[in-house]
Amino acid sequence: MTSTLVAIAHGSRDSRSPATIDRLVRAVREARPGLVVRAGYLELSTPSLDEVLAEVEPGSVLVPLLLGHAYHAGVDIPAAIERAVRERPGLRLRIAGVLGPDARLEAAVLRRLAEVGVDPTMSEVGVVLAGAGSSQEKSNGLVRQVALDWSRRHGWARVVPAFASATSPSAAEAVQELRAAGAGRIVVAPWFLAPGLLLNRVIDAVRAEAPDAVVAEPMGAAPEVTEVVLSRFASAVEERRGEASP
Repeated sequence: MTSTLVAIAHGSRDSRSPATIDRLVRAVREARPGLVVRAGYLELSTPSLDEVLAEVEPGSVLVPLLLGHAYHAGVDIPAAIERAVRERPGLRLRIAGVLGPDARLEAAVLRRLAEVGVDPTMSEVGVVLAGAGSSQEKSNGLVRQVALDWSRRHGWARVVPAFASATSPSAAEAVQELRAAGAGRIVVAPWFLAPGLLLNRVIDAVRAEAPDAVVAEPMGAAPEVTEVVLSRFASAVEERRGEASP
């Protein structure tokens, strides 16, 4: 029997966020006809992960729609599973890996930049790689590394990370650094799956410094993201089969 894929998203008061996750879930279903795919949210949006786990069949695979392994992946999701197992003794679930790091996520962001007319050969462009920010530097480090790699590999004036919370540089600091590097045009590349409060915070701060900044869309239901979700699901299913083998 094919496992159910439970896509776990953060949730947001911004209605565009669950709408974006819904599009991603539909894209995953379309890429794998016959696979049952459900979304569950950690907070602020419905259905909640608790509600979904109260209904799913044993053997379901939980795929966190998270770009790095931080608090939600390490604490919130295991806690939700523990609550579900208390209510349904014997319920067996498997957690897949988070989505990042993965080169396909970078490709998704580059796709979004291309959609607003930005390509890596534009030397006048300075890119603000907008991340949420975390108290766990390992998660922030993924964004920092992408920014560093892109600065080295691509023809932009520079790529600088900017975080909405918990760490630096801030959006204002990122714009100042890009201006100092000679960037005449500022572009925001969201390292986010979906719109929401934290991304809005970065965008507003960038535009306070550079009112004409160009803002790309979040990764959303880009084909590369769909591939990563299905890859994480397949790896978790294969691990389970390996454990069941004699």
